[in-house]
Amino acid sequence: MEGAGEKPWFPRPRAAGRGHTDRLDTGFMRRGRNRTNNLSSQAAQSGESPKASDYTLPPGQREERCDRGRVPPSGNDKRRNQGGQANSGATGQWNKQENEGRRVRHQGGQVHERSKGPWNDQENEGRGRRYQDGQTRERARGPWNVQENEGRRRTYPGGQAQEGARELRNGQENEGRGKRMQPQENPHFYQNPTPGGAQLSQQPQQVKRIGYKFLESLLQKDPSEIVITLASSLGLKELLSQTAMKPNFLQLICQVLRKACSSRMDRQSIQQLLGVVKESNFLKICLPQYVSDMMTEAVPAVRHQYPVHISNIISLLQDLISIFPASSVQNISILLTVLPASINTLRASGVDITEEMENNLNKVQMLVQHLQEKRREGTLRADNYTLLQPQADGQEETYRTMTIYPTYNEIHHDEKPFLRPNIVSGRYESTSIYLDTHFRLLREDFIRPLREGVLELLQSFEDKGLRKKKFDDIRIYFDTRIIRPLCSPSGIVYKVQFDVKPLKFVRWQNSKRLLYGSLVCLSKDHFETCLFAAVSNRDNAEVANGIVQLCFNAQSQALLAEIQPSDSFLMVETTAYFEAYRHVLEGLQEIQEEDIPFQKYIVECDAQVKSPAYLTMDTAYNFAPLMKDPLPDEERYTDGLRTQSVQVLDPKQWPSMEALGLDESQMQALNLALTKELAIIQGPPGTGKTYVGLKIVEALLTNKHVWQSTVQKSPILIVCYTNHALDQFLEGIYTFQKNGMVRVGGRSSSEVLKQFTLRELRKKCGFRHNLPMHLRRAYVNITSEMKQAEQKLLEGAKHLECTTYGVLHERHLEAFIAPQHWNSLMYGVDDEEFHYSASKHSMILEWLGLGVTVFTQTAAENTGADDPGGQQERERDWEGGAEEELLEIAEEADLIQADRVIEDEEAAKPQGRKEEEHRAVHELASMLLAMKLEDQEGTAQPQQKTMEWEITAAQRKKLKQKMKFELRKLSAMTELEAKAIQDLWQLDLSSRWRLYRLWLQTYQRAIRQRILQHEQQYQAAAERLMELRLQEDLCILKEAQIVGMTTTGAAKYRQILQKVEPRIVIVEEAAEVLEAHTITTLSKACQHLILIGDHQQLRPSANVYDLAKNFNLEVSLFERLVKVDFPFVCLKYQHRMRPEIAQLLSPHIYQELENHPSVLTYENVKGVLSNLFFVEHEFPEQEIQEGKSHQNPHEAQFVVELCKYFLCQDYLPSQITILTTYTGQLFCLRKLMPAKTFAGVKVHVVDKYQGEENDIILLSLVRSNKEEKSGFLQIPNRICVALSRAKKGLYCIGNMRMLGKVPLWSKIIHTLREKGHIGPSLMLSCQNHPETKTLVSTAADFSKVPEGGCSRPCECRLSCGHVCTRACHPYDTQHKEYQCLKPCQKVLCADGHRCLRLCYEPCGPCMVRVEKTISKCGHLQMVPCSTPDSEFLCQEPCQKKLNCGHTCTTWCPELVPVTLKCGHKQKVKCWITEEMKRGKPVECKTKCSATLECGHVCSGSCHTCFEGRFHKPCNSPCKRFLVCSHKCQQPCTTECPPCQLPCQNHCVHSRCQKKCGELCFPCAEPCEWQCQHYQCTSLCSEPCNRPRCNVPCAKLLRCGHPCVGLCGEPCPQKCLICDREELTQIFFGFEEDADARFVQLEDCGHVFESQGLDHYMDEDNDVIKLKVCPICQTPIRKNLRYGTVVKRRLDEIEKVKEKIQGPAQEIASSRQRLQAALMGNAVLQRNLPVKYLMLEDKLKASDLSTKSIGLIENQLNFYNRIADLTNSMSKIDASERQGLRKRLDEVQEWLDKPRLSFTGQELSDLQSELQRLTYLLSLLSRCNGASARITPALAAEIAATRKILEQTKKFTGEDEAAVKKALARLSSALPSSGLGISEAERVQIVGAIGCPRGHWFKCRNGHIYVIGECGGAMERSRCPDCGAKAK
Repeated sequence: MEGAGEKPWFPRPRAAGRGHTDRLDTGFMRRGRNRTNNLSSQAAQSGESPKASDYTLPPGQREERCDRGRVPPSGNDKRRNQGGQANSGATGQWNKQENEGRRVRHQGGQVHERSKGPWNDQENEGRGRRYQDGQTRERARGPWNVQENEGRRRTYPGGQAQEGARELRNGQENEGRGKRMQPQENPHFYQNPTPGGAQLSQQPQQVKRIGYKFLESLLQKDPSEIVITLASSLGLKELLSQTAMKPNFLQLICQVLRKACSSRMDRQSIQQLLGVVKESNFLKICLPQYVSDMMTEAVPAVRHQYPVHISNIISLLQDLISIFPASSVQNISILLTVLPASINTLRASGVDITEEMENNLNKVQMLVQHLQEKRREGTLRADNYTLLQPQADGQEETYRTMTIYPTYNEIHHDEKPFLRPNIVSGRYESTSIYLDTHFRLLREDFIRPLREGVLELLQSFEDKGLRKKKFDDIRIYFDTRIIRPLCSPSGIVYKVQFDVKPLKFVRWQNSKRLLYGSLVCLSKDHFETCLFAAVSNRDNAEVANGIVQLCFNAQSQALLAEIQPSDSFLMVETTAYFEAYRHVLEGLQEIQEEDIPFQKYIVECDAQVKSPAYLTMDTAYNFAPLMKDPLPDEERYTDGLRTQSVQVLDPKQWPSMEALGLDESQMQALNLALTKELAIIQGPPGTGKTYVGLKIVEALLTNKHVWQSTVQKSPILIVCYTNHALDQFLEGIYTFQKNGMVRVGGRSSSEVLKQFTLRELRKKCGFRHNLPMHLRRAYVNITSEMKQAEQKLLEGAKHLECTTYGVLHERHLEAFIAPQHWNSLMYGVDDEEFHYSASKHSMILEWLGLGVTVFTQTAAENTGADDPGGQQERERDWEGGAEEELLEIAEEADLIQADRVIEDEEAAKPQGRKEEEHRAVHELASMLLAMKLEDQEGTAQPQQKTMEWEITAAQRKKLKQKMKFELRKLSAMTELEAKAIQDLWQLDLSSRWRLYRLWLQTYQRAIRQRILQHEQQYQAAAERLMELRLQEDLCILKEAQIVGMTTTGAAKYRQILQKVEPRIVIVEEAAEVLEAHTITTLSKACQHLILIGDHQQLRPSANVYDLAKNFNLEVSLFERLVKVDFPFVCLKYQHRMRPEIAQLLSPHIYQELENHPSVLTYENVKGVLSNLFFVEHEFPEQEIQEGKSHQNPHEAQFVVELCKYFLCQDYLPSQITILTTYTGQLFCLRKLMPAKTFAGVKVHVVDKYQGEENDIILLSLVRSNKEEKSGFLQIPNRICVALSRAKKGLYCIGNMRMLGKVPLWSKIIHTLREKGHIGPSLMLSCQNHPETKTLVSTAADFSKVPEGGCSRPCECRLSCGHVCTRACHPYDTQHKEYQCLKPCQKVLCADGHRCLRLCYEPCGPCMVRVEKTISKCGHLQMVPCSTPDSEFLCQEPCQKKLNCGHTCTTWCPELVPVTLKCGHKQKVKCWITEEMKRGKPVECKTKCSATLECGHVCSGSCHTCFEGRFHKPCNSPCKRFLVCSHKCQQPCTTECPPCQLPCQNHCVHSRCQKKCGELCFPCAEPCEWQCQHYQCTSLCSEPCNRPRCNVPCAKLLRCGHPCVGLCGEPCPQKCLICDREELTQIFFGFEEDADARFVQLEDCGHVFESQGLDHYMDEDNDVIKLKVCPICQTPIRKNLRYGTVVKRRLDEIEKVKEKIQGPAQEIASSRQRLQAALMGNAVLQRNLPVKYLMLEDKLKASDLSTKSIGLIENQLNFYNRIADLTNSMSKIDASERQGLRKRLDEVQEWLDKPRLSFTGQELSDLQSELQRLTYLLSLLSRCNGASARITPALAAEIAATRKILEQTKKFTGEDEAAVKKALARLSSALPSSGLGISEAERVQIVGAIGCPRGHWFKCRNGHIYVIGECGGAMERSRCPDCGAKAK
């Protein structure tokens, strides 16, 4: 509970007030829809970070859902949200580029706006292309391949604004005129409910303006329609952006907004709507002006209307503050300032101002004042601030404001909650106390186990055996990692992985662990902060591997932005079904006391029950459909009951019970149910309570005109506890009501009812078409937003997941590895063979000890030594042996989950799509990873294909175990440690892995940041879609006559139920339902409640035993009312059990339970002497480690053998059910029941079998122990259920001596002994030999009756002549299914060989092995008789010689010389020559040695330089000094790029963290240069405004001698006495003067005489560079005495940086030009989508320079040519495409390499190669289809030209000239192909942009200019800008 001293779960800023939660009267807030929302807009006005806060509005004013919680950020401008991303506009729909040409065309009268997203493969080519159904997905290779990023240190950008989600608009609709689209315009448009279902079109459209008439018409609508319409309208933002507005229009807007905000179902849409209002001119300008004008209004009639409008304005302010407490305060301040003054003026002029209005205004003012204080304190940073009501001293906090989730104090301080027991013996004091009691008890029921479990866990953290320790209240999962976000229909969920090693004992199919809806809490800091989540999806196969999906609550979602897959959490789980608790608790908080129906009975316990309000004394019911029809016509006519109705309140007029087919008690129950507004019907086992319930429903439906409202249809609501009961009841209703039904619940096993689920009803033809227009428009808009966000999110999420599957290949990590580390990794080992082998696989694998070379073979051998998980892996392998398929038992986990999951909530992802996504992830992993943990089928890695012959399977397994072990470790190297490393190969293996984990975490963080925005967009859209679905469901439910719901479904849909207003509610199994669940299903419109159940069977289940027993939580409303003597009917005739079985229940459990005549005629059970028997034993039970359950192997074996025995008696498997009282026994039974024997037999836990029955029940009671603990078996309710399921035969086994200590069991056992139905042994009787009896007491005893008869042999002669070998068997007496197993005696061949098969098997060919000579080789072999020698494969070893002359082996290792394709000769292994013949490429190692354009010799090889086509970049170091005084670190280039080293600029306050070549931020702190004589008052970055102080320093040095420095300067470390010789060494010439003073340079430590150093520093020349130490040349950057000089120099250097970067205006212009060119390039986008997106991202970067613009432009031009060529490949013959594609891939591979700019050599190489491929494509396209026209001479010409174009050498000018001539000669015979590319058109290249290499100068007028290295004295002396001479 939140109270004083409460510490939040989520970290708040350190500030005053942290220690308590502020309470303020917020009574005016009726709704308060904020649920910790608006994560991105909340700090917009304050400029503060939205991250650290946990303020939430109180429950009752919010809806806290784990799958909801955020809305799109609001505001007119882009805002930065977490991760530095810019958000979209207020409603998530406003698009700044709305009308700039990207349009969608009409489709069935609809227009759809579409934004451009980076993952949109379908971007319109021109304007004519439509989205296809479902939309194609982005290929696996997305822009997440980080090697595409520019530069090695570039990581993902934080993301740009993705403004403008898709918006469907009506082409014919003019909102200003109020026109609506007609339904018939497009009947198919809305049929598909999936996000990709609607076909979106592209056409220009205009924003429809919202006019006065439109708002007037809107005002007449329902609040829900108003808010959805406005939230979906693009015209709203335009309307509210006006700065001037007519008063009547403004008043109308306020009126519409007030009504819109009164909707209770559309909270997300309200937030979106008010988000627009909050940032609008309407709020900031128009409203203040309007209120201010009130004071000068002269017309009295107008003045007297103002109070109504002021009330609307105050209401708007209340709503704004309740939803946006942080970001709205500033925007409403002006309005709040003028409101009181206007009100006072109006009051003074005689206008009536109500007290309520003043009170509301005062509350707003107080709240704003409070929020402003919190803002100043720094504790108000987000729009999720907690606003609570004040409490009187000593008064408990009201349940309406309590948080549903546990608080910090509850977990850490064991706060004891305030609880009241459920009153079961009298009335409640008030409705408020009644609701408070049930809220607190229900909340405590799920919180206490978590609280006590975590407290115990916190005390156990230091225990070494923590992983093995058992906790009673919680389940613990270690090393839990949040892998990736996933998109679900309900919003973002997360794939989470935990360590399954400590959970090997868990059998997940039967485990209650991690079921859907369970609450988990994750923490990595001992629960100082927590992430709360609910299980959203649980797959048995996945959870067994440690995979589960979680949905985090809103507060936790805010913290997930910084979480990475490498973060390790401790996860704890409570056993409670949290989702049901959450829905019910929220319902209790929201329900108003006056809205609870039947308070007179429920709260006050009045036993005088009235008739339903809709009945009068004259109300007539027609009972005809309920009556049976056995009477002849004349009798029926005289009775008159079929032809006329009866007055229902007059029992004398009712038909007879025989006519209705009811017994006496059933008749009483029907009468009670139809004539009392609250009816209770108790139905003991078999008494037909469901039958009666159906009669009640049939009567009500037949007479629905009586209770049905004429204004609004109202369905009957049927509520059942389980899915099974709901199915049974609705199937019964279906027999007389074939339509008008809706089922809301878990998965239904009924085919009949499938058509009535919400999902199926939504799919019905025309459903969406018939919806109101505002819902249709909003639906398509939101689903389109979700689809767009999902596509963008999917790629990043897949990459994130792949990082957990193995080791990333280094090429994908390159952008995150420092350049020096990259060079060390790739080139650090000087071994040719190593590089050859490693280059084929991965260098990073070799480095991490996972490779295949000789360097790592020993590592592979020894990995097992440091792998503690190895033994476990071996154990796992050993366990996985082949075993017999066992019987499929309905597992408890599956049954519980089926009841929990509402069918509509299930992930509607078909198995095929799921498998496809799974395959896509693993294909991506194969591409990204150098080695995977596990190989998936069909995705073998190329790296490992080649490994297989080099290392053994055992070695590979050890490597993977090592890799898995290392990847699970948490320790990673710090950035600081990493910077100090030079040679990566010198690190030990452990340090290598720590460094790898640092790279990996950086990679993961970059992806996480990039996809964060898409997560938020998807979540916001999903939340709105859920609200919209509720509106759609409301439309469905309102039209229904019967609505069937599980209690879970009713809790979830409670808001809809309040709108549907069912007048009649029938609760089946009402005695199993917690009272709070029942109450929340009732709406204020309910006039008739019927509870059907049996409180003497199963009760409601509570988590906490103490609450169940001592606080009566387990007492249902049904039982409570019975206990306070509320009138009820108990059915007393049972129609199920034979009398012997019924005697066990009556009178021991039910006083009056009589047998119906139908149960007296059952036949006896075959094969046994007794129809009822209890077998006694004392074999001990066993405790199950998991789940506090028990098993008894003796009992399990006995009932399985008894079941098999009954199957042998010819009973069908469906007639037998095995029941057990413990889930642990289920597993024990399953292991003993092979499917082939027991298929069809049902096996259940007793609790899950209530309401069921079968002919024969076998019951295992399990408990048997020395302590005589009977557990569940002492509960009468469970005993009742267990003993009442059998119809004809009940056989039970248990420790009856122990159970006899339980009073009820004692009575039952006494009855059994009296009848002889109990004993140590069961007597069996043979059907074939009735005189033979067999006693069985153990499973072994059944061996006496092996076939279900007796031990005598069968001796029947079979049709084959053999004798039946079985023992006596009562089944298959004709032996039609018998298979004779004796050997077959038939002769098969001429040699007399007999058939070797069994008698029942068909004879095949003779398989006797005989010696034959193989004709192919002459060897003698043993061959099957029937097999010809020509078909037999000889098994002798091959003795042939290979072509190379060596003996045949698998691989020949001899080195032989070969000539490669490039013409060079090289030695390779002999086997490779064979591979070469099959086309295997071999890398040529011959040195290139070509002279590059820069003049240096190329350092590459023939292979790395692509045989001279693309030379390896020159790596000769530059080493020139840059303007910053660093040496250029880049290799040889024409001009040096900006310095990439860390900036060295620093002052006394801080250090610049940027790269040296980037502009520094000037320090804004005050200058620290001061002494007792002078003080500088400028900022640190500004020139100092004080002189240097030359007064000698008066301090003493450490040596005790006086300081030789100056006042205010740091004392030099040299002493004139101690270090005289060093100090007086002549440098400037003044060192030996008597008054010489000295200054020490801080940067290098050298000491100089001050006068000479002053002169040196003051010297000014025209060269721009830092002053350096005269001795060591260290740049002087930090020295207070010379601060002005240093700052001036640094300022000049900053100007140089600006000059190098280029003019901002020119960069912006170039950026826009290139963006426009890119956007219009449909060919590039279609053919190279990944490159398109990469270029798009680069152009969005904030730090572009002229040089980087040039690089991007060149890349764009080159990629454009590649795309053109790719696009034109369809015009050449298919057989030619592969070769051309390979050449294009080589060009692209070279182009993809990271670089800061293109060298001249690179530009030349790329241009010539692309020109070659252009000519080649042109030639091939001319030849395509022209074979008939090609003469031999022409063919020779073509071949010669192709030889030039297809050669692997560089394409020279001479080659091009020859090709041009050849193409000119061919042009007449082979005309141009129309490629769209000119053969002669070369790729445009942008030359070197930027400043040439040289020195920088400054002229007298302050201009900065550069003179190249070849510039002379004349150039230097004149400024190129103004012509002034240099200084």
